[in-house]
Parts: sequence; structure tokens; C-alpha cells
Amino acid sequence: MTTRRLIQTTILGVRHRGGSAIAGDGQVTLGRTIMKHNANKVRRMHDGQVLAGFAGSAADALSLFQRFETKLDEHRGNLQRAAVELSKEWRTDRILRRLEAFLVVVGKDAALLLSGSGDVIEPEDGLVAVGSGGPFALAAARALVQNTDMDAPTVARTAMKIAAGICIYTNDHITVESL
Repeated sequence: MTTRRLIQTTILGVRHRGGSAIAGDGQVTLGRTIMKHNANKVRRMHDGQVLAGFAGSAADALSLFQRFETKLDEHRGNLQRAAVELSKEWRTDRILRRLEAFLVVVGKDAALLLSGSGDVIEPEDGLVAVGSGGPFALAAARALVQNTDMDAPTVARTAMKIAAGICIYTNDHITVESL
């Protein structure tokens, strides 16, 4: 599922060496025009125990953030259960399934990608990325995890800086949250 709105950002989730982090760039693009350089696309949820980031329409993502936080509360912070329940609702609800966004959520025990088509994907290496710079950030994160002693937040920030140097829809105003 690729639309114009979904390609213009980068979000990276990292679980590594017992830590978790999520990073997002700050660029907001409308068509081929940069509208903002310092947007915050990541946030803490459930009393700081879960991190989330979005790629896609900001209004859609904010709605999903709220719904995901509600699911986390309903399922007492169980990240996987909340993700599955949100994805079921997202896929089957007439209004929600029109939302154009992806969510990356990271906790102490999991890093997940959620989509409106019902996907709840947990990568086996603890690294997940979405958006136009996602493949660059993911490749950089994999190389850093395999070849350095960096912790999760440092891997996330460094990989995002690498992606920002390659992808025109990713800037180097990077926000990192970590557990």
C-alpha cells in the first residue's frame, strides 16, 4: 500500500542490547514542497512504557495514536494484544480502513509494524522501519547492530542520519525516544 502521503517520512524502531528506541525525522512534505522541518512523529504511550511513530497523514496518525493508546489501556499494556486488536478494528471499520498511515510501535519485548490492511508484523531482528527513507534506515540499522557496540537509541539516531543523507523526503531533524 503506497500512496503519496505515506512515502514522505521515515520512522525506525530498534530493539537491541536490552533497550528499545524509536526515531522519526521532522520533515513534513506536501507534494514536492517541504512545509515543515521540525515535526514530531514519535511519542511515548502507556505511562512511557511504549513508543510509537507514524508515517502517513498526520490527522489519520493522531486518530490511530489515540485508538492504540485506548487498546493498550484495555489490554493492560500488552503491546502485542493491543496491536492485534487495533489492526482488526482498523481493517474492518468503514471509516478507519480509509486512514492512510502506518504505525511502528516498540516496547521492551517487541517491535511491531501495524497497517490498515490488518498487518501486525514483528521482525525477527527487532528492527522495523517505514516511509520513504525506511529501507535506508533499516539497512543502516542492521549494519550498525551487526558491526558496532552501539545501544538502541544510538543505533536509531545514527541510522536515521544515514537515511537523511540519502532520501530527499527524510531530514536530519531527528526525534528519538527510548525505553
